Amino acid sequence: MPSPPRNVLTRPLHRQDMLAYLDRGNIGNARIAGMAQELKLDGNRYQWLLNIFYITYVLFEFGVLLWKIFPPHIVGTVVVFGWGLIATVQAGNHSWSGEMALRFFLGAFEACYGPGIIYLLSFFYLRHEIGFRCGIFASAAPLASTFAGALAYGITSGHSHLANWRLLFLVEGIPTILMTGIAFFFIPDSAEKARFLTAEEKDIVRSRAMRQVGTNANARIGGIKLKDFGHVLLDLKAWLCALMYFCGNVTYSSLPVFLPTILQDMGYTAINAQGLSAPPSFAAFLFALITTWIADKTQQRCLVLFVTAAVGGVGYIILATVDTVGVRYFATFLASAGVFSTIPNILGLTLNNQGSDTRRGMSIVLINLVGQCGPFLGTNVFPTNEAPRYIKGMSVCAAFMFFAALLALAQRLLLMWENSKLDRKYGSVRTSKDSKDIAQENYGPNFRYVL
Repeated sequence: MPSPPRNVLTRPLHRQDMLAYLDRGNIGNARIAGMAQELKLDGNRYQWLLNIFYITYVLFEFGVLLWKIFPPHIVGTVVVFGWGLIATVQAGNHSWSGEMALRFFLGAFEACYGPGIIYLLSFFYLRHEIGFRCGIFASAAPLASTFAGALAYGITSGHSHLANWRLLFLVEGIPTILMTGIAFFFIPDSAEKARFLTAEEKDIVRSRAMRQVGTNANARIGGIKLKDFGHVLLDLKAWLCALMYFCGNVTYSSLPVFLPTILQDMGYTAINAQGLSAPPSFAAFLFALITTWIADKTQQRCLVLFVTAAVGGVGYIILATVDTVGVRYFATFLASAGVFSTIPNILGLTLNNQGSDTRRGMSIVLINLVGQCGPFLGTNVFPTNEAPRYIKGMSVCAAFMFFAALLALAQRLLLMWENSKLDRKYGSVRTSKDSKDIAQENYGPNFRYVL
Protein backbone atom coordinates (compact mmCIF):
# COMPACT_ATOMS: atom_id res chain seq x y z
CA MET A 1 0.00 0.00 0.00
CA PRO A 2 1.46 3.42 -0.94
CA SER A 3 2.35 5.78 1.86
CA PRO A 4 -0.28 8.26 3.04
CA PRO A 5 -0.19 11.88 1.88
CA ARG A 6 1.85 14.19 4.02
CA ASN A 7 0.29 15.66 7.15
CA VAL A 8 0.43 19.03 5.42
CA LEU A 9 -3.29 18.40 4.78
CA THR A 10 -4.10 18.26 8.48
CA ARG A 11 -1.97 21.24 9.53
CA PRO A 12 -4.14 24.10 8.19
CA LEU A 13 -7.29 22.18 9.18
CA HIS A 14 -5.91 21.71 12.70
CA ARG A 15 -5.23 25.44 13.02
CA GLN A 16 -8.71 26.35 11.84
CA ASP A 17 -10.35 23.87 14.20
CA MET A 18 -8.24 25.22 17.04
CA LEU A 19 -9.67 28.67 16.29
CA ALA A 20 -13.18 27.19 16.15
CA TYR A 21 -12.86 25.73 19.65
CA LEU A 22 -11.20 28.92 20.83
CA ASP A 23 -14.17 30.95 19.59
CA ARG A 24 -16.65 28.43 20.96
CA GLY A 25 -15.12 27.96 24.41
CA ASN A 26 -13.77 31.43 25.21
CA ILE A 27 -17.13 32.37 26.65
CA GLY A 28 -15.99 30.57 29.82
CA ASN A 29 -12.99 32.86 30.09
CA ALA A 30 -15.05 35.92 29.16
CA ARG A 31 -17.56 35.09 31.87
CA ILE A 32 -15.07 35.51 34.71
CA ALA A 33 -13.37 38.47 32.97
CA GLY A 34 -16.35 40.75 33.46
CA MET A 35 -18.91 39.58 30.92
CA ALA A 36 -21.20 38.11 33.60
CA GLN A 37 -21.52 41.46 35.35
CA GLU A 38 -21.83 43.64 32.25
CA LEU A 39 -24.42 41.48 30.46
CA LYS A 40 -26.17 40.62 33.73
CA LEU A 41 -25.83 36.86 33.38
CA ASP A 42 -28.00 36.12 36.39
CA GLY A 43 -29.83 32.86 37.07
CA ASN A 44 -29.61 30.45 34.15
CA ARG A 45 -28.74 33.06 31.52
CA TYR A 46 -25.18 31.79 31.12
CA GLN A 47 -26.45 28.21 30.70
CA TRP A 48 -28.74 29.40 27.92
CA LEU A 49 -25.82 31.00 26.08
CA LEU A 50 -24.25 27.54 26.05
CA ASN A 51 -27.50 25.74 25.18
CA ILE A 52 -28.38 27.91 22.18
CA PHE A 53 -25.05 27.11 20.55
CA TYR A 54 -25.69 23.37 20.73
CA ILE A 55 -29.33 23.66 19.67
CA THR A 56 -28.25 25.10 16.33
CA TYR A 57 -25.24 22.76 16.20
CA VAL A 58 -27.68 19.84 16.18
CA LEU A 59 -30.18 21.46 13.80
CA PHE A 60 -27.53 22.20 11.17
CA GLU A 61 -25.71 18.87 11.46
CA PHE A 62 -26.79 17.72 8.01
CA GLY A 63 -24.52 20.47 6.72
CA VAL A 64 -21.78 17.80 6.94
CA LEU A 65 -23.05 16.37 3.65
CA LEU A 66 -22.42 19.72 1.92
CA TRP A 67 -18.77 18.70 1.85
CA LYS A 68 -19.63 15.84 -0.52
CA ILE A 69 -22.20 17.71 -2.62
CA PHE A 70 -20.28 20.97 -3.22
CA PRO A 71 -16.55 21.74 -3.67
CA PRO A 72 -15.05 21.47 -0.16
CA HIS A 73 -12.91 24.60 -0.50
CA ILE A 74 -16.05 26.69 -1.13
CA VAL A 75 -17.92 25.16 1.81
CA GLY A 76 -14.91 25.60 4.08
CA THR A 77 -14.38 29.23 3.08
CA VAL A 78 -17.98 30.20 3.74
CA VAL A 79 -18.23 28.56 7.16
CA VAL A 80 -14.81 29.80 8.36
CA PHE A 81 -15.64 33.39 7.40
CA GLY A 82 -19.11 33.12 8.91
CA TRP A 83 -18.05 31.91 12.33
CA GLY A 84 -15.03 34.24 12.40
CA LEU A 85 -17.20 37.27 11.74
CA ILE A 86 -19.76 36.30 14.37
CA ALA A 87 -17.08 35.46 16.96
CA THR A 88 -15.52 38.91 16.45
CA VAL A 89 -18.83 40.80 16.56
CA GLN A 90 -19.38 39.47 20.10
CA ALA A 91 -16.91 42.12 21.24
CA GLY A 92 -19.43 44.82 20.40
CA ASN A 93 -22.46 43.21 21.98
CA HIS A 94 -24.24 44.97 24.87
CA SER A 95 -27.09 42.64 25.82
CA TRP A 96 -27.87 39.06 26.75
CA SER A 97 -30.39 38.78 23.90
CA GLY A 98 -27.79 39.98 21.40
CA GLU A 99 -25.32 37.40 22.66
CA MET A 100 -27.99 34.70 22.35
CA ALA A 101 -28.49 35.61 18.68
CA LEU A 102 -24.75 35.58 17.99
CA ARG A 103 -24.28 32.21 19.68
CA PHE A 104 -27.19 30.84 17.61
CA PHE A 105 -25.45 31.65 14.33
CA LEU A 106 -22.03 30.63 15.66
CA GLY A 107 -23.40 27.13 16.31
CA ALA A 108 -24.84 26.92 12.79
CA PHE A 109 -21.56 27.71 11.07
CA GLU A 110 -19.40 25.53 13.33
CA ALA A 111 -21.78 22.57 12.86
CA CYS A 112 -20.84 22.58 9.18
CA TYR A 113 -17.09 22.80 9.80
CA GLY A 114 -15.70 20.40 12.41
CA PRO A 115 -17.69 17.26 11.50
CA GLY A 116 -17.31 18.11 7.80
CA ILE A 117 -13.53 18.17 8.03
CA ILE A 118 -13.50 14.82 9.84
CA TYR A 119 -15.55 13.45 6.94
CA LEU A 120 -13.22 15.03 4.37
CA LEU A 121 -10.18 13.39 5.96
CA SER A 122 -11.70 9.98 5.22
CA PHE A 123 -11.32 10.78 1.51
CA PHE A 124 -7.54 10.98 1.89
CA TYR A 125 -6.63 8.45 4.60
CA LEU A 126 -7.28 4.73 4.94
CA ARG A 127 -8.95 2.95 7.83
CA HIS A 128 -5.71 2.16 9.66
CA GLU A 129 -4.58 5.80 9.30
CA ILE A 130 -7.72 7.86 9.85
CA GLY A 131 -7.83 7.59 13.64
CA PHE A 132 -4.55 9.42 14.20
CA ARG A 133 -5.60 12.10 11.70
CA CYS A 134 -8.83 12.51 13.67
CA GLY A 135 -6.61 12.82 16.73
CA ILE A 136 -4.48 15.54 15.11
CA PHE A 137 -7.59 17.45 14.09
CA ALA A 138 -9.60 16.95 17.29
CA SER A 139 -6.58 17.70 19.48
CA ALA A 140 -7.21 21.28 18.40
CA ALA A 141 -9.87 21.39 21.14
CA PRO A 142 -7.57 20.89 24.15
CA LEU A 143 -4.83 22.90 22.44
CA ALA A 144 -7.32 25.73 21.98
CA SER A 145 -8.23 25.43 25.65
CA THR A 146 -4.52 25.69 26.48
CA PHE A 147 -4.17 28.88 24.47
CA ALA A 148 -7.52 30.13 25.73
CA GLY A 149 -6.28 29.94 29.30
CA ALA A 150 -2.86 31.44 28.55
CA LEU A 151 -4.21 34.06 26.14
CA ALA A 152 -7.06 34.99 28.44
CA TYR A 153 -4.55 35.34 31.27
CA GLY A 154 -2.47 37.74 29.18
CA ILE A 155 -5.44 39.78 28.01
CA THR A 156 -7.36 39.98 31.27
CA SER A 157 -4.31 40.79 33.36
CA GLY A 158 -3.78 44.03 31.44
CA HIS A 159 -5.47 47.41 31.77
CA SER A 160 -7.04 48.15 28.40
CA HIS A 161 -9.50 50.97 27.70
CA LEU A 162 -11.74 48.24 26.29
CA ALA A 163 -13.36 45.84 28.73
CA ASN A 164 -11.17 42.75 29.10
CA TRP A 165 -13.86 40.32 27.96
CA ARG A 166 -14.55 42.39 24.85
CA LEU A 167 -10.86 42.50 24.02
CA LEU A 168 -10.77 38.72 24.48
CA PHE A 169 -13.46 38.18 21.83
CA LEU A 170 -11.76 40.65 19.50
CA VAL A 171 -8.26 39.21 19.77
CA GLU A 172 -9.47 35.62 19.38
CA GLY A 173 -12.03 36.32 16.62
CA ILE A 174 -10.01 38.31 14.10
CA PRO A 175 -7.49 35.50 13.35
CA THR A 176 -10.37 33.28 12.25
CA ILE A 177 -11.43 35.82 9.64
CA LEU A 178 -7.83 35.99 8.43
CA MET A 179 -7.83 32.19 8.06
CA THR A 180 -10.53 32.44 5.38
CA GLY A 181 -7.88 32.74 2.67
CA ILE A 182 -6.11 29.63 3.92
CA ALA A 183 -9.42 27.74 3.82
CA PHE A 184 -9.97 28.80 0.20
CA PHE A 185 -6.50 27.84 -1.03
CA PHE A 186 -5.60 24.86 1.16
CA ILE A 187 -8.81 22.85 1.65
CA PRO A 188 -8.59 20.46 -1.33
CA ASP A 189 -11.54 19.35 -3.43
CA SER A 190 -9.61 16.26 -4.54
CA ALA A 191 -6.05 15.03 -4.92
CA GLU A 192 -5.78 16.51 -8.43
CA LYS A 193 -6.62 19.97 -7.07
CA ALA A 194 -4.54 19.85 -3.88
CA ARG A 195 -2.04 22.69 -4.21
CA PHE A 196 0.28 21.30 -1.55
CA LEU A 197 0.78 17.82 -3.07
CA THR A 198 3.46 16.98 -5.59
CA ALA A 199 2.60 15.17 -8.82
CA GLU A 200 3.89 11.92 -7.33
CA GLU A 201 1.79 12.36 -4.18
CA LYS A 202 -1.30 13.05 -6.29
CA ASP A 203 -0.72 9.76 -8.11
CA ILE A 204 -0.45 8.01 -4.74
CA VAL A 205 -3.77 9.50 -3.55
CA ARG A 206 -5.48 8.45 -6.81
CA SER A 207 -4.18 4.90 -6.37
CA ARG A 208 -5.28 4.83 -2.75
CA ALA A 209 -8.77 6.06 -3.69
CA MET A 210 -9.15 3.17 -6.12
CA ARG A 211 -7.97 0.66 -3.53
CA GLN A 212 -10.17 2.26 -0.87
CA VAL A 213 -13.56 2.64 -2.58
CA GLY A 214 -13.08 1.63 -6.22
CA THR A 215 -13.51 5.09 -7.80
CA ASN A 216 -11.14 7.90 -8.68
CA ALA A 217 -10.72 10.78 -6.27
CA ASN A 218 -12.72 13.31 -8.32
CA ALA A 219 -15.77 11.03 -8.55
CA ARG A 220 -16.11 10.97 -4.77
CA ILE A 221 -17.33 14.60 -4.66
CA GLY A 222 -20.64 15.65 -6.16
CA GLY A 223 -23.39 13.29 -4.99
CA ILE A 224 -24.73 10.99 -2.29
CA LYS A 225 -26.53 7.64 -2.24
CA LEU A 226 -29.84 8.04 -0.42
CA LYS A 227 -30.26 4.30 0.24
CA ASP A 228 -27.12 4.38 2.40
CA PHE A 229 -28.94 6.72 4.79
CA GLY A 230 -31.32 3.95 5.73
CA HIS A 231 -28.51 1.42 6.11
CA VAL A 232 -26.79 3.63 8.69
CA LEU A 233 -30.02 4.24 10.61
CA LEU A 234 -30.50 0.46 10.92
CA ASP A 235 -26.88 -0.19 11.93
CA LEU A 236 -26.52 -0.98 15.64
CA LYS A 237 -22.77 -0.26 15.45
CA ALA A 238 -23.47 3.31 14.34
CA TRP A 239 -25.93 3.81 17.19
CA LEU A 240 -23.45 2.50 19.78
CA CYS A 241 -20.91 5.03 18.49
CA ALA A 242 -23.59 7.70 18.73
CA LEU A 243 -24.36 6.79 22.35
CA MET A 244 -20.65 6.86 23.20
CA TYR A 245 -20.41 10.25 21.53
CA PHE A 246 -23.34 11.48 23.63
CA CYS A 247 -21.60 10.33 26.81
CA GLY A 248 -18.35 11.94 25.77
CA ASN A 249 -20.01 15.21 24.85
CA VAL A 250 -21.72 15.54 28.22
CA THR A 251 -18.24 16.17 29.61
CA TYR A 252 -16.48 17.43 26.46
CA SER A 253 -18.79 20.42 26.18
CA SER A 254 -18.77 21.44 29.81
CA LEU A 255 -15.09 21.12 30.70
CA PRO A 256 -13.64 24.00 28.61
CA VAL A 257 -16.38 26.48 29.56
CA PHE A 258 -16.47 25.61 33.26
CA LEU A 259 -12.83 24.75 34.01
CA PRO A 260 -11.81 28.40 34.68
CA THR A 261 -14.82 28.81 36.96
CA ILE A 262 -14.09 25.51 38.77
CA LEU A 263 -10.50 26.61 39.36
CA GLN A 264 -11.63 30.03 40.55
CA ASP A 265 -14.01 28.40 43.00
CA MET A 266 -11.11 26.31 44.35
CA GLY A 267 -9.80 29.59 45.75
CA TYR A 268 -7.65 30.95 42.95
CA THR A 269 -8.09 34.51 41.69
CA ALA A 270 -9.84 34.98 38.36
CA ILE A 271 -6.56 35.82 36.65
CA ASN A 272 -4.70 32.82 38.09
CA ALA A 273 -7.64 30.55 37.24
CA GLN A 274 -7.26 31.58 33.58
CA GLY A 275 -3.60 30.58 33.61
CA LEU A 276 -4.02 27.37 35.60
CA SER A 277 -6.59 26.05 33.11
CA ALA A 278 -3.85 25.78 30.46
CA PRO A 279 -1.67 22.87 31.78
CA PRO A 280 -4.52 20.29 32.05
CA SER A 281 -5.61 21.18 28.52
CA PHE A 282 -2.09 20.74 27.16
CA ALA A 283 -1.84 17.33 28.83
CA ALA A 284 -5.13 16.41 27.12
CA PHE A 285 -3.69 17.53 23.77
CA LEU A 286 -0.77 15.12 24.14
CA PHE A 287 -3.00 12.28 25.38
CA ALA A 288 -5.33 12.67 22.39
CA LEU A 289 -2.43 12.29 19.95
CA ILE A 290 -0.85 9.37 21.80
CA THR A 291 -4.04 7.33 22.20
CA THR A 292 -5.22 7.76 18.60
CA TRP A 293 -1.76 6.76 17.35
CA ILE A 294 -1.78 3.65 19.54
CA ALA A 295 -5.29 2.74 18.38
CA ASP A 296 -4.25 3.01 14.71
CA LYS A 297 -1.10 0.95 15.23
CA THR A 298 -2.81 -1.81 17.21
CA GLN A 299 -6.23 -1.59 15.50
CA GLN A 300 -7.74 -2.05 18.96
CA ARG A 301 -9.70 1.18 19.20
CA CYS A 302 -12.43 -0.09 21.53
CA LEU A 303 -9.88 -1.10 24.16
CA VAL A 304 -8.19 2.30 23.88
CA LEU A 305 -11.60 3.92 24.26
CA PHE A 306 -12.26 1.89 27.39
CA VAL A 307 -9.02 3.18 28.95
CA THR A 308 -9.52 6.85 27.98
CA ALA A 309 -13.11 6.92 29.22
CA ALA A 310 -12.12 5.23 32.49
CA VAL A 311 -9.30 7.75 33.06
CA GLY A 312 -11.76 10.60 32.58
CA GLY A 313 -14.26 8.97 34.92
CA VAL A 314 -11.65 8.56 37.66
CA GLY A 315 -10.75 12.24 37.34
CA TYR A 316 -14.35 13.28 37.86
CA ILE A 317 -14.77 10.91 40.82
CA ILE A 318 -11.81 12.59 42.53
CA LEU A 319 -13.23 16.04 41.79
CA ALA A 320 -16.56 15.00 43.31
CA THR A 321 -15.20 13.40 46.47
CA VAL A 322 -11.97 15.18 47.48
CA ASP A 323 -11.61 18.56 49.21
CA THR A 324 -7.85 19.08 48.94
CA VAL A 325 -7.14 21.75 46.33
CA GLY A 326 -3.89 20.19 45.07
CA VAL A 327 -5.48 16.78 44.56
CA ARG A 328 -8.49 18.33 42.84
CA TYR A 329 -6.21 20.25 40.47
CA PHE A 330 -4.42 16.98 39.61
CA ALA A 331 -7.83 15.44 38.93
CA THR A 332 -8.49 18.10 36.28
CA PHE A 333 -5.52 16.62 34.38
CA LEU A 334 -7.12 13.16 34.46
CA ALA A 335 -10.55 14.47 33.49
CA SER A 336 -9.17 16.59 30.63
CA ALA A 337 -6.92 13.83 29.29
CA GLY A 338 -9.71 11.25 29.40
CA VAL A 339 -12.42 13.42 27.90
CA PHE A 340 -10.42 15.01 25.09
CA SER A 341 -8.92 11.69 23.95
CA THR A 342 -12.20 9.78 24.04
CA ILE A 343 -13.85 12.00 21.42
CA PRO A 344 -11.31 11.56 18.56
CA ASN A 345 -11.18 7.81 19.17
CA ILE A 346 -14.97 7.62 18.81
CA LEU A 347 -14.68 9.55 15.53
CA GLY A 348 -12.03 7.12 14.31
CA LEU A 349 -14.13 4.11 15.32
CA THR A 350 -17.13 5.54 13.47
CA LEU A 351 -15.22 6.06 10.21
CA ASN A 352 -13.39 2.73 10.58
CA ASN A 353 -16.56 0.67 10.38
CA GLN A 354 -18.59 2.11 7.53
CA GLY A 355 -17.88 0.85 4.01
CA SER A 356 -18.88 3.67 1.64
CA ASP A 357 -18.42 7.42 1.42
CA THR A 358 -22.12 8.16 1.92
CA ARG A 359 -22.35 5.79 4.88
CA ARG A 360 -19.31 7.38 6.46
CA GLY A 361 -20.88 10.81 5.98
CA MET A 362 -24.26 9.73 7.34
CA SER A 363 -22.63 8.04 10.33
CA ILE A 364 -20.89 11.33 11.18
CA VAL A 365 -24.27 13.06 10.92
CA LEU A 366 -25.88 10.43 13.17
CA ILE A 367 -23.28 10.51 15.93
CA ASN A 368 -23.48 14.30 15.99
CA LEU A 369 -27.28 14.40 15.97
CA VAL A 370 -27.29 12.14 19.02
CA GLY A 371 -23.98 13.14 20.53
CA GLN A 372 -24.41 16.89 20.39
CA CYS A 373 -27.48 16.54 22.60
CA GLY A 374 -25.02 15.65 25.37
CA PRO A 375 -24.01 19.31 25.89
CA PHE A 376 -27.60 20.18 26.84
CA LEU A 377 -27.03 18.07 29.93
CA GLY A 378 -23.33 18.75 30.39
CA THR A 379 -23.63 22.54 30.39
CA ASN A 380 -26.51 22.52 32.88
CA VAL A 381 -25.10 20.42 35.71
CA PHE A 382 -22.79 23.09 37.10
CA PRO A 383 -25.20 25.65 38.61
CA THR A 384 -23.52 28.49 40.49
CA ASN A 385 -25.33 27.64 43.73
CA GLU A 386 -23.41 24.32 43.91
CA ALA A 387 -19.96 25.97 43.89
CA PRO A 388 -17.21 25.25 44.77
CA ARG A 389 -17.52 21.43 44.76
CA TYR A 390 -20.13 20.98 42.02
CA ILE A 391 -20.68 17.47 43.34
CA LYS A 392 -23.71 16.76 41.16
CA GLY A 393 -22.01 17.96 38.00
CA MET A 394 -18.85 15.99 38.67
CA SER A 395 -20.83 12.85 39.51
CA VAL A 396 -22.93 13.10 36.35
CA CYS A 397 -19.81 13.51 34.20
CA ALA A 398 -18.13 10.55 35.93
CA ALA A 399 -21.17 8.34 35.37
CA PHE A 400 -21.31 9.10 31.66
CA MET A 401 -17.58 8.51 31.19
CA PHE A 402 -17.84 5.08 32.84
CA PHE A 403 -20.94 4.32 30.76
CA ALA A 404 -18.94 5.20 27.62
CA ALA A 405 -16.26 2.73 28.75
CA LEU A 406 -18.87 -0.04 29.03
CA LEU A 407 -20.31 0.86 25.62
CA ALA A 408 -16.82 0.54 24.12
CA LEU A 409 -16.59 -3.03 25.42
CA ALA A 410 -20.08 -3.81 24.10
CA GLN A 411 -19.11 -2.39 20.70
CA ARG A 412 -16.00 -4.56 20.63
CA LEU A 413 -18.01 -7.71 21.35
CA LEU A 414 -20.47 -6.82 18.58
CA LEU A 415 -17.66 -6.17 16.08
CA MET A 416 -15.97 -9.46 16.97
CA TRP A 417 -19.27 -11.27 16.35
CA GLU A 418 -19.74 -9.48 13.01
CA ASN A 419 -16.19 -10.39 11.95
CA SER A 420 -16.75 -14.04 12.83
CA LYS A 421 -19.81 -14.06 10.54
CA LEU A 422 -17.74 -12.55 7.72
CA ASP A 423 -15.02 -15.17 8.26
CA ARG A 424 -17.58 -17.96 8.00
CA LYS A 425 -18.99 -16.42 4.84
CA TYR A 426 -15.78 -15.50 2.99
CA GLY A 427 -13.04 -17.39 4.81
CA SER A 428 -9.99 -15.73 6.31
CA VAL A 429 -8.87 -12.36 4.96
CA ARG A 430 -6.72 -12.69 1.86
CA THR A 431 -3.46 -10.76 2.10
CA SER A 432 -2.35 -9.47 -1.26
CA LYS A 433 0.06 -6.90 -2.62
CA ASP A 434 -1.65 -6.88 -6.00
CA SER A 435 -2.00 -3.23 -7.02
CA LYS A 436 -5.16 -4.15 -8.95
CA ASP A 437 -7.08 -4.87 -5.77
CA ILE A 438 -9.81 -2.24 -5.59
CA ALA A 439 -12.52 -1.16 -3.16
CA GLN A 440 -10.80 -2.84 -0.22
CA GLU A 441 -12.64 -0.61 2.23
CA ASN A 442 -16.06 -1.14 0.70
CA TYR A 443 -18.06 -4.10 1.94
CA GLY A 444 -16.68 -7.20 0.32
CA PRO A 445 -14.70 -10.43 0.91
CA ASN A 446 -11.73 -8.66 2.53
CA PHE A 447 -13.70 -6.14 4.60
CA ARG A 448 -13.45 -6.67 8.36
CA TYR A 449 -14.51 -4.38 11.17
CA VAL A 450 -11.84 -2.60 13.19
CA LEU A 451 -12.06 -3.62 16.84
